[in-house]
Amino acid sequence: MNDRYQTLRNRPFGGAATVMDVSAHRVLRNTYMLLALTLGFSAITAGVSAALRLPHPGILITLVGYFGLLFLVNKYRDRGLGVALVFALTGFMGYTLGPVISHYLNMPNGTQTVMMAMGGTAAIFLGLSAYALVSKRDLSFMGGFLTVGVLVAFLAGLAAIFLQIPALSLTVSAVFVLLMSGMILYETNQIVRGGETNYVMATLSLFVSVFNLFTSLLHLLGFANND
Repeated sequence: MNDRYQTLRNRPFGGAATVMDVSAHRVLRNTYMLLALTLGFSAITAGVSAALRLPHPGILITLVGYFGLLFLVNKYRDRGLGVALVFALTGFMGYTLGPVISHYLNMPNGTQTVMMAMGGTAAIFLGLSAYALVSKRDLSFMGGFLTVGVLVAFLAGLAAIFLQIPALSLTVSAVFVLLMSGMILYETNQIVRGGETNYVMATLSLFVSVFNLFTSLLHLLGFANND
């Protein structure tokens, strides 16, 4: 067998074996390892932020912090500093999440709402990741659609915040659940097929997708339970 390739024989759906390049397997392994660490770190910062009742930094500071750190991560993606910056970005996002979680925990059935959002996020991520790992389909065609969709949904979300339109906000959350699910599927497929070779950027993409998926589900479930 050619040593450049490794065959992963996963056939839960009765499909053919998935053949993954060794370098792609390495990127996938490093991505999942770093993703687990950053999710844990973000959860800790969110917990500390919630426990200390720290105030939310506000939409403007959140956007500046996110896009500023995102720019730096992309700039140093091929250096060790890039990993440190990923932790800085995910930790910052965890801090912004703390007050949001506190808000939902103080609502009726708040604990149940948060746990359901967490469980739903985990189930969607694991299910879509498993499918991307065993599927032989090339999902690169989804890239352009998802990029445009995220941009439009992001602008609509900002409009919902500044114009205070609850119905639009709920619609955006529902759309984000679909878009982030697509992003998880797309990014994992890109790693498997060798389209994404930088595990730092792959980790960041998956983290942002998981983060937005969780917050969107939390918004939708919170509205449903409060209705």
